[in-house]
Amino acid sequence: MSASTRLIIGISGASGVTYGVRLLEILRDLPVETHLVMTKAAEVTLAHETGHKVAQVQALAAHAYAVTDIAAAIASGSFRTCGMIVAPCSIRSMSEIAHGTTSTLLTRAADVTLKERRPLVLMVRETPLHLGHLRSMTALAEMGAIIAPPVPAFYAEPATLNDMVDHTLGRLLDLFGLEAPQVKRWGEPDPAPAALRPLRRTKPG
Repeated sequence: MSASTRLIIGISGASGVTYGVRLLEILRDLPVETHLVMTKAAEVTLAHETGHKVAQVQALAAHAYAVTDIAAAIASGSFRTCGMIVAPCSIRSMSEIAHGTTSTLLTRAADVTLKERRPLVLMVRETPLHLGHLRSMTALAEMGAIIAPPVPAFYAEPATLNDMVDHTLGRLLDLFGLEAPQVKRWGEPDPAPAALRPLRRTKPG
């Protein structure tokens, strides 16, 4: 498999686990081989925020790894990928990545992504931020990571939470040159009709 079609997906324990799940759903329809790692905290958040089981989420990926599997392919720089997205990214995971403290496979894979000079996108999910958080983000940006909080774009006129999630994830995939058909772009025609869009709900009357 070509490195240009492999993407690592990390899901940490921050609120907003639906971003990671939906990202995997979108990528299933794109020519991408996904490699998933979820933290234990992410599994807890999954149970609180969604009706999904861990096995269901793992099944969305081409490959899924235990967070303790330090011998996993994604723990090595010789395993070529086009980069990694952590969605959502908790402050704990962000801080570990910023300081090189790779206590889990997720943070190890992120560290490898940085050292190999591959794109690392962190959907940091926290607010408000104190100075320590901001300094960690600065350190990561200086190392080449992209900090991309899940900020909704209201110019897209989202009718549902799903619309907001899809648009945010589509903009992240833009960073890898991947086209997500769900994205409504400024100055361009609307994306596929609602009937063809997964998870779209009918606008309330």
